[in-house]
This record gives sequence, structure tokens and C-alpha cells, in this order.
Amino acid sequence: MTDAVAEAPSLFEQALQSYQEGAPLPEVIDSFLTITQQEPRLSAGWTCLAWLQLLDNQPQAALRSARNAVKLNPQDPQARINLSLAMLETNAKGVREHIEWVQRVRVMAPELAEELDGSIADGLARRPDWDALQKVQAWLKG
Repeated sequence: MTDAVAEAPSLFEQALQSYQEGAPLPEVIDSFLTITQQEPRLSAGWTCLAWLQLLDNQPQAALRSARNAVKLNPQDPQARINLSLAMLETNAKGVREHIEWVQRVRVMAPELAEELDGSIADGLARRPDWDALQKVQAWLKG
């Protein structure tokens, strides 16, 4: 019995899988809200929540979530991209420093660059008219 419990996917893994399978955004957002309430120091939970809120056109909520993610893990390039996007969409100042940081990481860690490119492609596939993401993509490639 304990083996089955140990092998059960975590709420985080379940929520991530739901997102990857195309579950409705409000449903996945609710899962990540629960995750961040249960584990408020889990930066990945805040990073995912911010991304989902951005996809769902909730820039103010995404800005709060992304700030939490970056505060908990300033070394996470996806968290900084999410923060940059939320800042662009809310007209907040300070985007450039985050973009420049991510550009440096991309040069030093090509495997992370590939992961980030995949994330950007996913965002544009799910929200093709996402101007802020198109801007960030151009900046990162430029």
C-alpha cells in the first residue's frame, strides 16, 4: 500500500500533465493556485502559475505570481521571462534587466535556451496573438 502512495504522481506533476494534455486553463490555474497555497516556497509552482495566468490574459495576477517565483529562485530563466511578460503587459518598468539576464544565461547554457525556446513556441501556439511574447522572443534572438 505504501509503495502505491510513493509512486502516485504529485499534485504538481498531475497539474503539469493536465496542462500538457490541453485541459482548460481555468482548471489548471486552480490546480496551481492550490499548489502555491500548499507549498508557498515552491518556486516552480509560482512560475507555472504565472505562465498560466499570462496565457489566460490575467497580467496583474501573473505579475504577483512571477515576482514570487523570481524572489524564490532568481536563477530560473523561465520565471524571469514570465516576469518580463507580466511587466510588459502591465506597463511596469525594469523589463530590460530581466531580458539581459536571460540572454546571458542562454549563451552560457544552450540546453536551457532550447527549453526556453520550446516554452515560447508553446505559448505562441496556445496564444498566437500574444504581442508581449513575440517581443520577448525577438529580444532573446536578437
